[in-house]
Amino acid sequence: MCGIIGYTGREQVLPVLLDGLTTLEYRGYDSAGVAVVGAEGGQLRLVKRAGKLANLRDALDGRTLAGTVGLGHTRWATHGAPSDANSHPHTDESGDLAVIHNGIFENFGELKAELVASGHTFASDTDTEVVAHLIGALREAGDGDLVTAVRAALQRVEGAFALAVVDRRNPTTIVASRREAPLVLGHRDDASLLASDVAGLIAHTRDITALLDDQVAILTPGAIELLDLDGRPAEGHRYTVDWDIAAAAKQGYPHFMLKEIHEQPQAVADTLLGRVDVDGRIVVDELRGGRSVEDELRSVDKVYVVACGTSYHAGMVAKYAIEHWAGIPVEVEIASEFRYRDPILTPHTLVVAISQSGETADTIAAAVHARNQQAKVVAISNVVGSSLARAADAVLYTRAGPEIAVASTKAFTTQIVALDVLALYLAQLRGALFPDECRDHLARRAALPALIAQVLESEPAIAELARTVSAARYMMFFGRHVGLPIAMEGALKLKEISYVHAEGFAAGEMKHGPIALIDEGGPVVALVTRGHVRGKVVSNIQQVKGRGAVVLAIATEGDTEIKEHADHVVYVPEVHELLYPVLTVVPLQLLGYHIAVQLGRDVDQPRNLAKTVTVE
Repeated sequence: MCGIIGYTGREQVLPVLLDGLTTLEYRGYDSAGVAVVGAEGGQLRLVKRAGKLANLRDALDGRTLAGTVGLGHTRWATHGAPSDANSHPHTDESGDLAVIHNGIFENFGELKAELVASGHTFASDTDTEVVAHLIGALREAGDGDLVTAVRAALQRVEGAFALAVVDRRNPTTIVASRREAPLVLGHRDDASLLASDVAGLIAHTRDITALLDDQVAILTPGAIELLDLDGRPAEGHRYTVDWDIAAAAKQGYPHFMLKEIHEQPQAVADTLLGRVDVDGRIVVDELRGGRSVEDELRSVDKVYVVACGTSYHAGMVAKYAIEHWAGIPVEVEIASEFRYRDPILTPHTLVVAISQSGETADTIAAAVHARNQQAKVVAISNVVGSSLARAADAVLYTRAGPEIAVASTKAFTTQIVALDVLALYLAQLRGALFPDECRDHLARRAALPALIAQVLESEPAIAELARTVSAARYMMFFGRHVGLPIAMEGALKLKEISYVHAEGFAAGEMKHGPIALIDEGGPVVALVTRGHVRGKVVSNIQQVKGRGAVVLAIATEGDTEIKEHADHVVYVPEVHELLYPVLTVVPLQLLGYHIAVQLGRDVDQPRNLAKTVTVE
């Protein structure tokens, strides 16, 4: 969602803001802006433009915005179309203070009507400007203190937000707060910073505090004070970041997405590291609570997996693994739907909530709902200290490192691997696996990084195949068993970055409707690796071939017979049937990437998408 950066210190603030916004571009946005407070109570100056960050840089060219306090923002439109006027920051009626905001103020209409009735006029269509006016009005009606006004305003607003305020009357101070949207603070001896995520801060500091819900932060050069909404002292979640800005560089790749596809062997290896002890037992060190958590997980009789988008597809793979290894029934739910259908949850229910960022609003809300119903929640996240991690009873980290491209790749494969480890761990707790079996299973999984690297060697052939199908306006993907979620993920990747319409289907459903979409020369991708459903998928391939489709098969090495049925074949190494998703998704990631490149798309920042969806 929106990118937020703020700085107060001794340096000139504008370069800090622009560099921070550049780092946060991967979040996706449609406009950008900055607010700078001049020294000694000087002017509050705003520059903002619709479009890419380059438009803002052009508008700033030749202008001097001197000051050591300021805010920067990249907006992803919710209220009001992308435009200069709707871009952040927004000011109050007096023009003395400026606000940037990520999220949605759900009762902004009611507040706006109240402010209009008292004489306020508005320059934009946004909910953010309403809150800027509200803060200004409350300050004028009160004792003139900005922090008091911010606290009073936030007690009146409804919805999710991460918000920051600067004020020309307080030229060294930033006031910030959050509720159900990410906001992190950076500590330095001579400066204080804030950002929507850690990537915006690591060029300056690794000493981070994650602000918690309904806390207010007062940032001054070298000091950060935290309060709750009633003005009492508060504490955030403070930690040290263990990666640096070099991890977010492209390192010679043309796009972050391609770099992250090629980082999957290392990411999977890191996720598997240290998962078995000297006795051969699976260990999941991140699961807080020790023996008490183990006892609770041992008594689980039902599992719900909740997630959105790519993470939802990882959850679909997890269903097969948990049911197979642990023998526990599993339902996979779209997080945004979960709490609206009255799911039956008990103290013996386990909810596994998956989010790369740990800040996905719908997934966090599902986790909170589950805990309120006394269910146990395990989070699968890539970000230490994320909101989802803090909302859960326990957390299992994927160790993928920073993922910059909007379209997720290495986060997906590491989610599958982490969930597979969780499935084996549950099986171990329930006595379904002995230590020597655990050791054998982990040894098989330890081979996955080398096997992924082997699949990546097929990239030149996949790139050539992408050139042959890049003119297609529609592509179909199908599979059975664990091939189904990978078919759906392959279709999603193609849609996300190339804007080519694609759908993933259960192969057995083809004759129940989707086969009507097949026309002469239309490309179809079939997941047809070895396993108990391979013969069924071959029959489905024959059905679409008979209607004129051009078939690309993802098959197991040594399966030469499949060439009789498919026009093109990409091979992956043979593994246990439940592990194929970690390998078969890689050719589909590469196919989607190279089709998008052929079509000239903005691969890392596809239109209308944000890396982290922090609003419903």
